[in-house]
Amino acid sequence: MKVLVSGGTGLVGRYIVEELLDAGYSVIIGGRHAPLPRAFSRPVDFAPLSLDPERDHIEAFDDAYFFVHAAFHHVTGKYRGGEGDDPETFSRLNLDGTVRLFEAAKRAGTRRAIFISSRAAYGEHPPGTVLRETMPEKPETLYGQVKLDAERSVAHLAAPGFATASLRLTGVYGHLSPNKWDRLIDDYMIGRPLPSRAGTEVHGRDVGQAVRLMLEAETARISGEVFNVSDVTLDTWDILEPVRWERDCANRLPLASDKSQLTQMDTTKIQALGWKPGGMPLFQETIHTLAVAGLPNRSGQA
Repeated sequence: MKVLVSGGTGLVGRYIVEELLDAGYSVIIGGRHAPLPRAFSRPVDFAPLSLDPERDHIEAFDDAYFFVHAAFHHVTGKYRGGEGDDPETFSRLNLDGTVRLFEAAKRAGTRRAIFISSRAAYGEHPPGTVLRETMPEKPETLYGQVKLDAERSVAHLAAPGFATASLRLTGVYGHLSPNKWDRLIDDYMIGRPLPSRAGTEVHGRDVGQAVRLMLEAETARISGEVFNVSDVTLDTWDILEPVRWERDCANRLPLASDKSQLTQMDTTKIQALGWKPGGMPLFQETIHTLAVAGLPNRSGQA
């Protein structure tokens, strides 16, 4: 079966595409530009797609049995605050444009459509709060509000023969390059002082598995629903200590953070469907891979 993935070449979308390819799906990348040759481990198709709500992209869904919407318009490097100085365009593309794509998918006969949302839809809560899908949301950023409004619109479109679901992701890390931690590692290696920060993270591979679950689970268990997707709690010390060790760097590490002040996401709901994230073993494997990247091999060759 074919899956149309918007934003499939993005930092998160790449992991979704690779998981679907590994599972045997045929993937169509939807975007403004076709992916580079050999951008993925297996061949993919391409369909022109944009977030412009004035355009009807129903032709992109002709061969798509499923749709995964991971595209998002934002200022480079920013999600929260990603509207820059143009909140109107930010909302028009990311909310109105998203709804138009889901409407096109429904009209085209696509069977399931999955929206990639964010924990920002919850907004800020007191330290130690456990974030559950049933609690009231109170986003304080435009990013969070747009994600929440899109979730609600997508759920409203669910109908017999057209199942929809939203995945609220926490921070997504992984092994692919470019990587979200590239700059952090570079800054540490050149000795820049770094703040001590902590956050919740999930590996991109586990995000891909969550998406796959949404495509394969019983319709009644996922349609119109929202699911938290989160795994480990990390701080800058956790990320950089393996780098310091593997690269024999004497630069000072930031102090460990107080992780008890974080708000954790409860993932009981998606785990009940069979989702099993990689936890700390997967993080340790990944950060080791990133830490040794570019180091000379045993023969002295880079």
